[in-house]
Amino acid sequence: MLLNAFENKMRAADLPEVFIDTFGFYFVQLANGQTGMIAESDIEPVVSLPDAEMFAEDLSVVGEQALGKTAVIKLNGGLGTSMGLQAAKSLLPVKQELTFLDVIAQQVTQRNVPMLLMNSFNTDADSLQCLAKYDKLTSHNLPLSFLQHKEPKIQQSDLLPVDWPQNPSLEWCPPGHGDLYTALITSGVLAALLQSGYEYAFVSNVDNLGAVIDTAVLGYFAKNQAPFMMEVADRTLMDRKGGHLAMRNEDGQFVLRESAQCPAADQDAFQDISRHKYFNTNNLWLNLLALKSAMESRNNRLGLPLIRNSKTVDPRDPASTPVFQMETAMGSAIGVFAGAQAIRVPRSRFAPVKTTSDLLAVRSDAYRLTEDARIISNSESGVVVSLDNSYYKFVNDLDARFKNGVPSLINCTSFKIQGDIRFGRNIVCEGEVCLINESERPVTIPDDTVLTGTIRY
Repeated sequence: MLLNAFENKMRAADLPEVFIDTFGFYFVQLANGQTGMIAESDIEPVVSLPDAEMFAEDLSVVGEQALGKTAVIKLNGGLGTSMGLQAAKSLLPVKQELTFLDVIAQQVTQRNVPMLLMNSFNTDADSLQCLAKYDKLTSHNLPLSFLQHKEPKIQQSDLLPVDWPQNPSLEWCPPGHGDLYTALITSGVLAALLQSGYEYAFVSNVDNLGAVIDTAVLGYFAKNQAPFMMEVADRTLMDRKGGHLAMRNEDGQFVLRESAQCPAADQDAFQDISRHKYFNTNNLWLNLLALKSAMESRNNRLGLPLIRNSKTVDPRDPASTPVFQMETAMGSAIGVFAGAQAIRVPRSRFAPVKTTSDLLAVRSDAYRLTEDARIISNSESGVVVSLDNSYYKFVNDLDARFKNGVPSLINCTSFKIQGDIRFGRNIVCEGEVCLINESERPVTIPDDTVLTGTIRY
C-alpha cells in the first residue's frame, strides 16, 4: 500500500501518530484523484457582514472582561527566503531597531495576555532567544512556542515519497498553516491553555503588524460565543489573487476559497472583486472549547479542505522531480464549524510585510510606533512603495542602498525606483516620486536632497 511508505518515513522522523493519521486522511483523497477544487457553481458571493467599524462601545467593555481568558498565537514558521533571509523573518528589524517579535512582545505584555509562537524547526531556537529578555512573557506558565509538523513530498509519477539524496531536507515540506489545529493537539498546548482557564485565542501571521487585539472585536466574539470567527477586509485589485470568502450553496456555510482551489475556468470570477468582495486577513478567533470538542468528535482530524500544490522537489530547479505538496489553510476551518462567523474589519488590521518595498515603507516616517506598540500610518493618504527587484529584492541589498537612513516619506504618496540608486542622509520625498537610473552605474542621491516628480539619471 502506497501509504505505508509515508507512514514508515514519518515514524522514522519521530512524527506523532495523530499527525501521521491526518496525513493519511489527505493522502487517500489525493490518491483518489481529489484536488480540493471549489467551483464557482458551488458557491455564492457574500453580500454583507457585520462591520467592526460600527461596533457599539459596550463591546469593548465585554472585550476587556474577556482579556484574562484570551491568548495570542502567532504563526512564526517562515524564514523570509523571498527577501534573502536565512533566519526567522520575525527577527528582522522593522521599526526603531525593533524586530517583529520585539513589537509583538511589547503589545502582548502591555495587554498582559500570553503569546505562543507556532514555530518551525528552523525558527524555534532563534525566536526564543530573541524573546528571552521579556520576563513577563513567561509569567503565564505556558510554553512560549510549539512546533508545526513536516510531511514528505509526494512524487507525482507514482505517488511515492520523493527521494532526493543531493539534499534530503528537500524531501520534506510544511503542511500549510492548517496544521495549527493538529499541532495544538500533539504539542499539548490546547490542553494547557484550557487547563489554565483560557477560552479564546487570537491567531495571526507574525508579519502582519496590524493584527493586534481589538477589545471590541474580542467582545463581539465572546458575546456571540461563536466557535470560530474570521476577520475579512474589502478586496482591492491588489488582493484579487488572494483567498476570498464565499458561501456554500448546499448549506449556506461560509467557506474560504484559495487561488489553488479555483478551477482555471473560474479564474475570472475568482478575481472579480465586485463579485467576491471580501478577502481573508488570516486574523482568526478560536473558541478553544469548541475546537477541543470538534477535534475529539472527529478523531483529531478537523477535516479541512485539501489544497494540492504542484511543485518541483527543489524549488530553485524547475527541472527537478515534480512533486505534490498537500496543504491545508487554517482559515478554511470557517467551513467546518457550524455557526462560524466572519466580520469586516478596516484595512489597518491587515498590514503584512511581504517584500522589501513593504519593509522600507514601515521603516520610514510614513509609519509610527505608538505607545501601546502598534505600528500605524503616520500620513493621511499613505504611501505606495515600489522598488526595482533587480537591486532591492533582498534585505541586504536594501540596507546597502539606504545605509544612511530611510528617506522621509510622510508627505509622499508614491515612491518608485527603477535601477540602482543609493541614498545619502536626510533625503525628503514629496508627492509622487519616481527615480529612474538609465545608466549601468549606481547613482547616489546627495545628502539633504528634496525629491519630487519623475527624475531620470
